[in-house]
Amino acid sequence: MTNTLISPLASIHPEAKLAEGVQVHPFAVIEANTEIGEGTIIHSGAVIHSGARIGKHCEIHPGAVIAGIPQDLKYAGEDSIAIIGDGTRVRECVTVNRGTVSRGKTIVGKNCLLMAYSHVAHDCVLGDNIIIGNATQLAGEVEIDDYAIASGGTLVHQFVRIGRHVMIQGGSRVNKDIPPYTLVGREPLCYCGINIVGLRRRGMSNDQIYCINDIYRTIYQRGLNNTEALATVEKEIGECPEREEILGFIRASSRGIIRGNMD
Repeated sequence: MTNTLISPLASIHPEAKLAEGVQVHPFAVIEANTEIGEGTIIHSGAVIHSGARIGKHCEIHPGAVIAGIPQDLKYAGEDSIAIIGDGTRVRECVTVNRGTVSRGKTIVGKNCLLMAYSHVAHDCVLGDNIIIGNATQLAGEVEIDDYAIASGGTLVHQFVRIGRHVMIQGGSRVNKDIPPYTLVGREPLCYCGINIVGLRRRGMSNDQIYCINDIYRTIYQRGLNNTEALATVEKEIGECPEREEILGFIRASSRGIIRGNMD
């Protein structure tokens, strides 16, 4: 380690691999078998356990624990890792557990924001530009695609998949898959429309937004079952990347998708 921004009060294993420009503040702990990319900041009191792979220009705030042992009874001490992508910010007291024999790794993508007290369990796979709100809890093997937002206090059941550009109301309990581009909320959780604000912020055109809206009106508001709805979408709505993504997501869902607001 040739860095000059490492506090002598930090506990760093000599086998830890720290790139140039890494900052480690007092009382942080970094174990062996860890890798931290250039420009990353490890704040006071953060704990980086064995198996952590942290990218460039990340920021790990006080009290956060990366690559903790999975809270899963099948875990038997096997080697596994937790990956944090470049530019991701991990706020106070966040916990990211490493993988189990199931996948061998937990992944948080690039430019994500994990807000305070949130939890990412073993073998989760998070894409890029995701926001996980304060105290949101992700159970094991949850998958979240790019640009999704889970607002504060959301609880996500194991094996659930959340599509791209989804917006979840705070305090929601998620036990079914959530298709891409949707806005979901209420109790019990249901489809509330498309995430039109998020889609406009991502630069989608009016034509793309109208197409997505037509697809979900067919799926959720015409009284059709899923098989009928998907067949109707293919028949009535022209091919486009968004249509194929939505159809592919729903057909691949093993848990089933969230209910409509008129069910």
